[in-house]
Amino acid sequence: MPGLLGTLVLAVVATLVIWKGSGYFEQAAERLSKHYGLPVAVHGAIVVAIGSSFPEISSIVISTVVHGEFSLGVGAIVGSAIFNLLVIPALSALSSEELEATRDLIHKDAQFYVISVLVLFITFALGATYVPGGTNRAAILTPPLALISLATYGIYVFLHQQDASEHVTDDSLDVRPAREWGVLVVGLLVIAVGVEGIVRAALSLGAIFDTPSFLWGLTVIAAGTSLPDAFVSVRAAQNDDSVTSLTNVLGSNTFNLLVAIPVGVLLAGSATINFLAAIPTMGFLAFATLVFIVFTRTHLELTDREAYGFLGLYGLFLLWMILESMDVIETVQGI
Repeated sequence: MPGLLGTLVLAVVATLVIWKGSGYFEQAAERLSKHYGLPVAVHGAIVVAIGSSFPEISSIVISTVVHGEFSLGVGAIVGSAIFNLLVIPALSALSSEELEATRDLIHKDAQFYVISVLVLFITFALGATYVPGGTNRAAILTPPLALISLATYGIYVFLHQQDASEHVTDDSLDVRPAREWGVLVVGLLVIAVGVEGIVRAALSLGAIFDTPSFLWGLTVIAAGTSLPDAFVSVRAAQNDDSVTSLTNVLGSNTFNLLVAIPVGVLLAGSATINFLAAIPTMGFLAFATLVFIVFTRTHLELTDREAYGFLGLYGLFLLWMILESMDVIETVQGI
């Protein structure tokens, strides 16, 4: 099937482009953070997380504005969050001698991430219950609802700003800020080009297999756009920087849920999401979040055995989605 082959080639090339752009970004972000004296936790949870989340926010902007497929972008965000929680920590643990967590990470970043999942679910529920036109099948998301999530992210940034204000700056690194900002912008532009390619590939796959776009957002786009997060976290783990590796995952997910989806809503004016499809996938995301917290809190370390468990759980998620798309099972209504 030439159409399928061309689509797969496009998806691979787009993923490589995203990977290249993430490399530019990661180098510039690390040097700028050291230049401005940001704490490691703030670097991982805010600076790196926002930049490595640029593919996800690009996916929802491009899906909504260019292709009119808001559900494709939402699927990419939720699928990316699941990928980040299960696959990236596993790869980071397996590629390093040990991946250690801290109590601050569990008690602040992880708990606030749980809040972000709850806020997003409440936003969907409000859109299905109180917005005119919303039903138990469709949630209508409006700008006022989007502002709830954005305000919550503002609190997250404020908490990390408090940490940054107490940090002692180290000016020992020789950095040319203008050049590094230029490299960072180039990296983001390259990522955006790659995201457009992978969105087109996902839409083509939906047409070829006659399946909803939400499904391909959960899988293909989610994996492709999560590449910068994986690149940053694995590199950090290999450099014995477990804090950045794990805070990047949690910070990226928090940004995706509280900022990327609301931005899509604001750009569209209003957007509709299939509530019946969102409930079980959000439920799996909540379950994956609890697994992540329990495993990383146990001895404050992610072992190789636990890492393989993460990968196995993600494999079950993919199998679930594949069986749903083939109509073998019908546990997710409307997908």
